[in-house]
Amino acid sequence: MNKYKTFGVCSRSISFDVDGNIVKNVSFEGGCNGNTQGVAKLVEGMDINEVIERLSGISCNGRPTSCPDQLARALKEYLASSK
Repeated sequence: MNKYKTFGVCSRSISFDVDGNIVKNVSFEGGCNGNTQGVAKLVEGMDINEVIERLSGISCNGRPTSCPDQLARALKEYLASSK
């Protein structure tokens, strides 16, 4: 299980697994519970690169980031560290 400490958003961290290139077991600590659960369920079983492409750059209430964007950043960091 990987854990990413978020910044600039309501959630405090994101936990996730990656099996091959497939994203699994995403969970957010804090944040807007319904929205973060929805994002986690939608990306379950998706290719990591597809998740990054779809979620990168999403903003929230004028902030330069969002919980989905933070997940994309966490996955980018995971890919960079696994090389």
